[in-house]
Amino acid sequence: MGTNKTKGCRPPKPELDSRPLLTKRQGLALESTFKTLANGTRLRMLHALVRAGELCVTELAEALSMKPQAVSNQLQRLADRGIVEPRRNGLQIHYRIVDPCVVTLLDHGWCLTEDAGGRVSRRFRGKRAAS
Repeated sequence: MGTNKTKGCRPPKPELDSRPLLTKRQGLALESTFKTLANGTRLRMLHALVRAGELCVTELAEALSMKPQAVSNQLQRLADRGIVEPRRNGLQIHYRIVDPCVVTLLDHGWCLTEDAGGRVSRRFRGKRAAS
């Protein structure tokens, strides 16, 4: 059994193809994680945090052109899943990503989206040309 070559996942996990089939419980837990991440605002927040390393709520609000309360609400959802962690510095609360697997997932998801978009547009152009 090899270890996962995905950067940053700790502790190393067995290769996906060598793991037993997901149980129903594991499937539901994974679904819950994907539901948390299936939000454009939260994905943008994560990307901003990847780029900066750590940001306070007001910095994230400015970067995303959102109200601080709305940003705080979304960050709480990510914190509840253990994806980000707050750190108080006086009156400000700074957030950082604590699970490096999320960074890899965001990167792979973005790559998949861009690649799939290219395949779809090429296929669509091919169908129009054949018409």
